[in-house]
Amino acid sequence: MVTAEFNPLAPGMLGNPYQMYRLLREQAPVYWSPVMEAWILTRYDDADFVLTDPRFSADRSKGRNRFSEMINQQEQEFGPFSRVQTMLSSDPPDHTRLRRLVSKAFTPRAVEELRPRIQQIVDGLLDEAEKLGEFDLVNEVAYPLPVIVIAEMLGVPPEDRTNFKRWSADVVQTLGGPFVPPEVFQKARASLEELAEYLRAFIADRRQNPRNDLISRLVAAEDEGRILSEDEIFATAILLLIAGNETTTHLIGSGMLALFRNPEQMQRLRDDPSLMPSAVEELLRYSGPVHLTARVPKEDVEIAGQKIEEGLVCIALLAAANRDPAKYADPETLAVGRNPTDHLGLGDGIHFCLGAPLARAEAQLSIGTMLRRFPNLKCHDLDPEWGGTFIIRGVKTLSVSA
Repeated sequence: MVTAEFNPLAPGMLGNPYQMYRLLREQAPVYWSPVMEAWILTRYDDADFVLTDPRFSADRSKGRNRFSEMINQQEQEFGPFSRVQTMLSSDPPDHTRLRRLVSKAFTPRAVEELRPRIQQIVDGLLDEAEKLGEFDLVNEVAYPLPVIVIAEMLGVPPEDRTNFKRWSADVVQTLGGPFVPPEVFQKARASLEELAEYLRAFIADRRQNPRNDLISRLVAAEDEGRILSEDEIFATAILLLIAGNETTTHLIGSGMLALFRNPEQMQRLRDDPSLMPSAVEELLRYSGPVHLTARVPKEDVEIAGQKIEEGLVCIALLAAANRDPAKYADPETLAVGRNPTDHLGLGDGIHFCLGAPLARAEAQLSIGTMLRRFPNLKCHDLDPEWGGTFIIRGVKTLSVSA
């Protein structure tokens, strides 16, 4: 008997969805959700299958449900961001071309060269936070760090960063699909219009005056004789802005909360800082910000004995898969020495997170520096309010004192 149900709007779901994930995984791991009009997959092997098998498309507009209808409606409302495919929503060969044109900025080697600057930003943010005595770790550290880094990479001047973060936050709120209130869409559309106006002038300037920044490289990028169109540059910049901001903010905030809730693991990290890379992988597995992604089968496919019809959307619950006991021993326990490098917190397959090296570096440096600088760091609320959506979630605030 199936008592579990995937209802992203159920009370308490944003704060703690893991009990529902566990029940689904145990009772109906391949589950048809009438609410979502989609198949819900909660086991690691099934989720990884749809992420890596070429018979599944990342173009959600091809699906047969309300989400797909919403995506098609956005083409009229969200301008260039919906008129062209992005790396997130395209299949080869378009995906291959787009990813190849921007991937050089996010290679492990390129990010390694950024680490001293990231450390400098972290130190500056913590200098200011320390003066406050008690501070909101999200607002003072997790929130500004990624926006400063990606804004500097894109070439955005410091005085415009606040607007970039606001635009990014507004767009992310539309990820709730058909459950998003109309006023949220209106706010996001207005922000996208402001961002479009800003970027058009910015792109035009970089065409005339190229600099050593990512926008200049996108303008100049060429792959087998093809360059990016203005719409593609615009959409790519927005994708990098959103992906480089919200997810890393939530990774740092939720990751620190997980450590505060597991003080013995926090102490282990203090005692052995060399565990930090392993710890960040474990935090991505245990409390990663991205909880799901969707794929559309291009033909009839069978998953765990269940026939999935072509066009019926499959939702891979990454956060559920990352706590699958068939994959990880004692998965509900945080263990900073586990080093689960095969987790799905950053996806898998050809759409594996392009910015993974950058997100890892920002989390490692910010969390590691906080633990080193503040040996008596205390959290004043171990049950804070959660924000975001059921797709990307994180703590809104985290009050601490140094």
